[in-house]
Amino acid sequence: MEDNTPNSPASIENIVQAEALRLKPGPKPKELVEATYLGIPVGRDKKVIDPEDVEKLAALGCKDIEIANYFGIQYDTLRNNFSERLIKGREELKITLRRAMLNNACKNNSAAVQIFLAKNILGMSDNGQESDDKKPLPWNDE
Repeated sequence: MEDNTPNSPASIENIVQAEALRLKPGPKPKELVEATYLGIPVGRDKKVIDPEDVEKLAALGCKDIEIANYFGIQYDTLRNNFSERLIKGREELKITLRRAMLNNACKNNSAAVQIFLAKNILGMSDNGQESDDKKPLPWNDE
């Protein structure tokens, strides 16, 4: 005779089996499908690379060799075919960084960033500058 009290092993096994029957199967694994996209065919094997993807990676600060490795092409191939996009992405990174620094300096009142920007953008310095105004006048006996 089986023990069907709520904590008995047989009762727990029956609950687990009932739960397993009610569970829905998980999502089916995704299959790869063929797709088309616009890009530039480069290299000997004419691998198609989207110029916008190159620009986005450059805007993240990725080095040219990293971008070339990501796409599986030679470094020279990347530089020869996407030099304008690499430059544009790097300039976008600089603009984004500059905007974030100005925001941090002005809106968040970060003194360290304010000092850095004052030195680099405004040409200010911590050191006093020597000028001809502070030199003594030349002595003349006449």
